[in-house]
Amino acid sequence: MSANSQFGKQGWTPARIDSLAGKTYLITGTTSGTGFEAARILLGKGAEVVMLNRNEQKAAGVIADLKQRVGAGSKVSNVKMDLADLASVRAAAEEILTKVPKIDALICNAAIAQVPQQQLTKDGFESQLGVNHYGHFLLCSLLFDRLNESRGRIVVVASEGYKMGSKTIQFDDMNWDKNYSPNAVYSQSKLAQMMFAYELQDRVKAAGKQVTAYVCHPGASATSLIENSGSRMSKIIFGLMAKTPLVQSAEKGAYGQVMLATEPTENLDQKAYYGPTGFQNFTGPVRASEVAPHAQDKVTMERLWSVSEKAVGFTWNI
Repeated sequence: MSANSQFGKQGWTPARIDSLAGKTYLITGTTSGTGFEAARILLGKGAEVVMLNRNEQKAAGVIADLKQRVGAGSKVSNVKMDLADLASVRAAAEEILTKVPKIDALICNAAIAQVPQQQLTKDGFESQLGVNHYGHFLLCSLLFDRLNESRGRIVVVASEGYKMGSKTIQFDDMNWDKNYSPNAVYSQSKLAQMMFAYELQDRVKAAGKQVTAYVCHPGASATSLIENSGSRMSKIIFGLMAKTPLVQSAEKGAYGQVMLATEPTENLDQKAYYGPTGFQNFTGPVRASEVAPHAQDKVTMERLWSVSEKAVGFTWNI
């Protein structure tokens, strides 16, 4: 079946999901937007969802909201984790390994975007690269053995923004001390996430491991991503866009990540890039969309992997 016809005219929708009873999904960033909608969809199909959020008070409110919407018996919980603090990521991973015996999929959804001025994480990384890439890179590495035991999946939520930057990684100045630009840095952070997933696929295959990794994007979705971290101008621009058909609901923006977490693996291509396929990939049927060659440049992917291991202080077991 061609990419254009896969999943039919309407593309993938949650109607394809059967019961997920007995399945456990971890999702980063679920207090709003696509992460919240992904959790709601999965819970509605009978799965257990473990949310990973830094704000415990917000997470508690989300749990109450989800139980009201889906059912009081819904299996949903939160593990405190701040992707901008590698010590917090390590503590969260330790708690997960103690409490969660099986992980069917880890969905790397949380992100920050278009931070107007250079900010650094607690560990000294540029904030967008630190949160979007390094934090998830470490989390995946710490949970990899559990994922492998579970024959689980890693789902990386990227962005069409990966096309907007330099189309490579600025290795000589990863923190962008000399030429910081909100959009260019966001683009690099999302490109780094994609390269991580595609390189992980190669390493898993070479090592004979049982984890699958996939990449998706949410298109242009009505979420609080820009509102939470973007500049005043980016908030105004997206606010105007959100009033047009160019922006879809957060629920539809979550379809890609839910698909990659639940669809039978024989129907998915690890080297593909899934998401809305309408105008400019903003909205439209969810299926495989075109991925730019620079996102799978092998030399850059290998170098980024090495740099990332050194940055987070962890060597993968593959």
